[in-house]
Amino acid sequence: MKADVLLGLQWGDEGKGKIVDVLTPKYEVVARFQGGPNAGHTLEFEGEKYVLRSVPSGIFQGDKVNIIGNGVVLDPALFKGEVESLEKSGHDLTKRLLISKKAHLILPTHRLLDACYEKAKGDSKIGTTGKGIGPTYTEKVGRGGLRVGDLLCGFDEKYQQVRTRHLDILNQYNFDCSSLVEVEKEWFSGVEKLKEFTFVDSEYYINKALSKNKSVLAEGAQGTMLDIDFGSYPFVTSSNTISSGACIGLGISPSNIGEVFGIFKAYCTRVGSGPFPTELFDETGDELRKLGFEFGSVTGRPRRCGWIDLVALRYAIMINGVTQLIMMKSDVLDTFKTIKACVAYEIDGKQTTEFPFEIGDNVKPVYKELPGWNLDMTKMQSEEEFPQEFIEYVNFLEEELNVTISIVSVGPDRDQTIKRQYFV
Repeated sequence: MKADVLLGLQWGDEGKGKIVDVLTPKYEVVARFQGGPNAGHTLEFEGEKYVLRSVPSGIFQGDKVNIIGNGVVLDPALFKGEVESLEKSGHDLTKRLLISKKAHLILPTHRLLDACYEKAKGDSKIGTTGKGIGPTYTEKVGRGGLRVGDLLCGFDEKYQQVRTRHLDILNQYNFDCSSLVEVEKEWFSGVEKLKEFTFVDSEYYINKALSKNKSVLAEGAQGTMLDIDFGSYPFVTSSNTISSGACIGLGISPSNIGEVFGIFKAYCTRVGSGPFPTELFDETGDELRKLGFEFGSVTGRPRRCGWIDLVALRYAIMINGVTQLIMMKSDVLDTFKTIKACVAYEIDGKQTTEFPFEIGDNVKPVYKELPGWNLDMTKMQSEEEFPQEFIEYVNFLEEELNVTISIVSVGPDRDQTIKRQYFV
């Protein structure tokens, strides 16, 4: 059995959580392979709305095993809040959520370092969420981090060593650390909650599951264009968000990767700083934000909105090896008379369909216009009900992207998801 991978193809917020939840009945194991609590996955079903930060999105299907993989960075305080919120809504996680011993811990001082470094950048700031993600991954690569497994062996001494090192750095910046005592109190309370869960050697667990022909879905966070290597650097996250990141973040061999589900919105959004070639600053952009409820599920920040960018999307499909596409928020475009799609960039007077090394003010989107469908998609139950204009839009995207769109989302609820005849 091979593990399937599900990930975002744009700048995050594509709707991965909903689709993981929809696909989970097909799988026996759902494993999150990278990112941290800066990535919120929103799910809606049975009249309720849930926001997951670190917990895999397959957790609501009661008989499935969910795993937080080694590629994830975990904040015990935020994890505690997330778990307790789910427990209040009647979901018992301790029996079906496993945590990798090799997942790195976000420490209280990592949060302070995040704020300190961002402040020091001034006008050149990246737009971090301030959750300590970047400093934690930096320390992981620098071989000085603490992992979940360290909680089981000599943790207090290890923690004090790292804490002292971080405070020395913060003092050099004259950064205010007065909040540390209160933050640490919450953090250690979270550690106790974390210890209620089973810690595992997740690479062994997952590979044994595959060897026994159990179905595994690897869940990514953020989006391809935020990948540390292939995204719009330096305005990126601190981990590998692409499909090969599942190999690193779970310990799966490349030969054990099966389907790669790539999720994208029918338009584009982005949170924080960084290039966004198709961004709209007019009434159309405001309308997309309003109709799509485009505000961060974790931060609440308004998302920047624009037309779909097929240059970036083709690039993302290529480096991920996407085998099936999933289009989200099709219904947001229901009322637009004309829909635009960026098919190329014009750079210094020359057109290209390749994503450039760097995007500046000299990059202009080249658009193709398509007719809108002006029909409420949210009530549709099958692709036979799709209006002709929408079918033409889907056909246009498939021809441009050279990959089949096998699932179309027409609303936020679990039931507003249409699996097309091509879905494997």
